[in-house]
Amino acid sequence: MIVGVLGGGQLGRMLAMAGQRLGVRCRFLDPDPHAPAGEIGELIVADYSNEGAIARLREGAAITTCEFENVPASAASLLERTGRFFPGAGALAAAQERLAEKSLFAELNIPTPRFAPIDGPEDVEPAVRRVGLPAVLKTRRLGYDGKGQLVLREPEALASAWRALGSVPLIAEELVEFEREVSLIAVRSASGETAFYPLIENLHQRGILRLSRAPAPDTPPGSGPALQQLAQDYARRVLDRLSYVGVLTIEFFQSSGAALKANEMACRVHNSGHWTIEGAECSQFENHLRAILGWPLGATGALGPSAMVNIIGAPPILPEVLRVPGAAVHLYGKSPRAGRKLGHITLRAPDEPTLSARTERVRAIVAAAEAGGGVG
Repeated sequence: MIVGVLGGGQLGRMLAMAGQRLGVRCRFLDPDPHAPAGEIGELIVADYSNEGAIARLREGAAITTCEFENVPASAASLLERTGRFFPGAGALAAAQERLAEKSLFAELNIPTPRFAPIDGPEDVEPAVRRVGLPAVLKTRRLGYDGKGQLVLREPEALASAWRALGSVPLIAEELVEFEREVSLIAVRSASGETAFYPLIENLHQRGILRLSRAPAPDTPPGSGPALQQLAQDYARRVLDRLSYVGVLTIEFFQSSGAALKANEMACRVHNSGHWTIEGAECSQFENHLRAILGWPLGATGALGPSAMVNIIGAPPILPEVLRVPGAAVHLYGKSPRAGRKLGHITLRAPDEPTLSARTERVRAIVAAAEAGGGVG
């Protein structure tokens, strides 16, 4: 059985690896001849707008999907018109444009940071006045890992903000004072069967995800079950409204104890869910394939305390990592470059204190490699 995938990055690579266990072969379309997924599955090298390449991707495939969120609308629409494509062009359109995304959350009564649209330079001042200072200005399209964003703290910065972000449509959001960032990975099949992974606590530095822990530590004490149910309720509203099929991730700001504000969503398997490969009964990658193929979903429970540490910029000295009990290394086959995600390390432990100790050891090894260039 063949599944066609738009995009051939590391997420596609891990989808293909999960598919191998199920007898599913993934075929990828990506303009990069060195796309990481090409080492695992068939790679069609072409632009996403190439209709002939899209036809080759779809040929003989039971289903098509995507492994990154900024899929060109033309490619998604063509796949949807000519066959089954999940999660669907409508869901991607909502997630790709930040104003549409925040408006969807608001329509579904999911709390978000205050926001206002900016269509031109004359809108910057009134939009920021609506959300208040400090504020975050974001490009409505594209932008990831902290790119396409600008924090405004002083009124004097308003005049240059439009040009600084490329003179494109923006959204202004209040700068939320939060206790931590958490994410929820949900999965829904075509029949409406829905499952949720435990909430994940995420640590970002300079806009890049560095560490994820799951299940998220119970903060404040006693809030865990209520927080999990609240996040699931919000995610279910989105899944049902979009008739969503596949894995969906929603990132939240947690503040004031058990209060959540939705920051953004991703219509794909997600970096914060990499711990599920070793740490959950069924990984997010396998469950995405199960969902889009109409197969029963796998169990999403955690096997114990788990963590994921991203490898950024340079690979660590692997023997040092492998000396840490419970560590599993995943490298993506990418060449080193500052700020680039080269892989990740998952960790498991019998209890939280042990996990924390192991995680700090691995983070120190990874940080030393990033600072000094690393050695594979």
